[in-house]
Amino acid sequence: MEKIIIDTEQFQRTISRISHQIIEKHRDLNDVVLVGIKRRGANIGQLLQQRIAQLTNIQLPIMALDITFYRDDLDMSQKDPIYAGVDVSLSLEGKNVILVDDVLFTGRTIRAALDALLEFGRAAKIELVIFVDRGHRELPIRADYVGKNIPTARTEKVQVRTQDYDGIYQVVLSSQ
Repeated sequence: MEKIIIDTEQFQRTISRISHQIIEKHRDLNDVVLVGIKRRGANIGQLLQQRIAQLTNIQLPIMALDITFYRDDLDMSQKDPIYAGVDVSLSLEGKNVILVDDVLFTGRTIRAALDALLEFGRAAKIELVIFVDRGHRELPIRADYVGKNIPTARTEKVQVRTQDYDGIYQVVLSSQ
């Protein structure tokens, strides 16, 4: 059983709100780089990039980051994991990096992404955009920009759906 938490219209409004917050916090966007965690975090990063460009006429650089081999829960015995790398490699040295992901749960994905980011230089600052924060943290990680906080049970699943992968923009909550 699925419950729609964020519909397509709310999804677009959330992208717009987060974009405005980023613009307000960064008066100068020249050193800002968006890094989306593959897959849906990268999609959300692209939506933010497009909305910020509409609002400011500034096209922020963006990089899609694969964190597969940085995960602490990677089980190599299951099957050979596929590492997709990055689509565009950017130097993050001295940049203000805005890391983007779809759901914040335990914090382990973000920890892996922070490790992966070090391969691209030492950023001046790293901020975190999370579309849905569902709680249940195992690590001390907190987002700077949150689309929506959704209290959940550990047994529930939150799925952010994007046009590229699911044919629709929405967020659903389901029982496993």
